[in-house]
Amino acid sequence: MSITSCRSELPRTFYTLIIGAVGAGIAYWLSFPVYILTGPAIFVSLVSLSGVQFAISDNVRDVAFLLIGIGIGAGMNTEATAAFMRWPIAFAVLAIMLVTILMLCQYVLVRFFGFDPRSAVLAGTPGHLSFVLGLGAALDLDVAKVAVVQSIRLLALTLLVPLVAISFGVKLGSNILPAGISMQGAHLLGLIAASGVIGIVLKRFNIPAAILIGGLITSSFTHAADLTPGVLPAHIALPCFMIMGTLIGTRFSGISIVQLKAALFAGLTITVISVLLSVIAALPIAYILGMPAEHIVVAFAPGGLETMIAMGAVLGAYPSFVAACHIGRLLFLPLLIPAMLGRHKNKAE
Repeated sequence: MSITSCRSELPRTFYTLIIGAVGAGIAYWLSFPVYILTGPAIFVSLVSLSGVQFAISDNVRDVAFLLIGIGIGAGMNTEATAAFMRWPIAFAVLAIMLVTILMLCQYVLVRFFGFDPRSAVLAGTPGHLSFVLGLGAALDLDVAKVAVVQSIRLLALTLLVPLVAISFGVKLGSNILPAGISMQGAHLLGLIAASGVIGIVLKRFNIPAAILIGGLITSSFTHAADLTPGVLPAHIALPCFMIMGTLIGTRFSGISIVQLKAALFAGLTITVISVLLSVIAALPIAYILGMPAEHIVVAFAPGGLETMIAMGAVLGAYPSFVAACHIGRLLFLPLLIPAMLGRHKNKAE
């Protein structure tokens, strides 16, 4: 991108992000789940219906994607790594369950709801909303439809669980990043540099959303090895997620009532499929490990990481197991999704 082109995009990027920030503020005031993503997406899309043209420059998008990848990878720590070693069969079944959910949901969305194969893979993904939407945006797929379906899944699974948790006196926050102390500045700068290099290398191999994946892989490994302890500071993470939500909102224009209705039923359908498969996978693991079935169901459920861990705590489940399962889901999906997307790309070619 030329300097002149970049400068010409700055004013539009600026007012687009202002509208996105207003949307995030409104969603926060209304206590929307994952307000920092859903607020900008909804508000920017609504304003765009009036004919206003919104856009975010590629450079701003890539910086946000890189930092989001680093933030998500920070959820991998030494405790979760130890949990992987103690319960290998659970994580093997978890991986099989995720593949089954992806394949079945993808088939249903293509066969009955008219999705193209690649958008169906993203729409049917059981979790990892920020990664899925970032990937869809980077690949220029039908992010609007994917976002609606994924939002329905997220709302259906996260709105009820917090209510139950709150009824038990559990206080739930609104963060979408792992809780913990902020990582040191030197560690963050090192991660940014290393992630950028890996992202560029992945981009040369045509890996989808290479910049985001580069940050995720680098951060996961350094956090698992306890080389860069801590999480991405909130004052960096929240604006990046707001940028992603705003970017999604710029792609919401043109959705018809017919499309919205189709996405509504599609979202409810994949939610039911995901939950049923999670229960089916959890029951034999509960028997083998000698744990209550409801504990494994919570650990395998494709809901929000924070709310599911909180529910596990309410039920008295082993916290490191529940946390490790959800972190494992977030780490498995970035490996499974690009593989399925690549398979469909090859078929198309």
